[in-house]
This record gives sequence, C-alpha cells and structure tokens, in this order.
Amino acid sequence: MKTLFLDTNVIIDLLAKRVPFYDTIAKVATLADEKKIRLVCSPISFTTVEYVLRKYETSEAILSKLRKFKIICNVCEVNEETIEKALNSGFADFEDSVQYFSAIQSHCSILITRNGKDFKNSAGPIMTAEEYLSSLV
Repeated sequence: MKTLFLDTNVIIDLLAKRVPFYDTIAKVATLADEKKIRLVCSPISFTTVEYVLRKYETSEAILSKLRKFKIICNVCEVNEETIEKALNSGFADFEDSVQYFSAIQSHCSILITRNGKDFKNSAGPIMTAEEYLSSLV
C-alpha cells in the first residue's frame, strides 16, 4: 500500500473545501478512507490548519473537521532528528523543510502538495493531488 504525505496546504484545501482544489484532494482522501492508500501528515499541520481556519469558522467546527480528518490520516513524529535535518537542509522555507523530513522519516513514497517548487531539491516524488490521481490511470 502506498503511503502519501500530505502537505498542510492540501489539508486546508480539503477541510476548507477550497475551490478549485477540493475535488482532487477529496478523491485522495476517499482512497484513504477505502484503505487503498495510507495518508500521513505532521503534527504541525494540525496547528497550522486550525490557525488558518479559525479566521472563517468556529473552534467547534474546526475541531470536528480535524477529528474526522484524523480518522483517515496518521500523524508522524517530529523529533530532534527531524528538526536538525530541517535546520541544516538549505530549504528556503523552514516549515517546508520540516514537512519534507517528516515525510522522509515516515517512509512516505510521495509528498502531496500544491507548491511543488518549494520542494524542488527533494529526492523523492512531489506531486499535486491531481498528478497523483492521474498516475493511477
């Protein structure tokens, strides 16, 4: 079973139902719900998603969405090794480097994001949700 790491931006797309990105990430989430793939994200995504969504929704609504999302997505560990690698990676954006090394340490085969350019120096496959779904055909 493939293990996909979800970047924070696609989680926000899913939980906020952001158009035009929602449909493709919802299809990826459905594959996870059907146990056809395994999803992983970092714990920092949960805090960032809550922070972004609280500008538009109540805390109760956001926590409900995060609880439902947690059913289909595993949370990886961010530890000292993750941070050490991220600090010394040369990534332009520290949060992206933490996400990337979280994906690597979690043995994810693909990192799903809308900002592939942020991961241009990565060793593994970086795809949008749409690219991933197209690769299944």
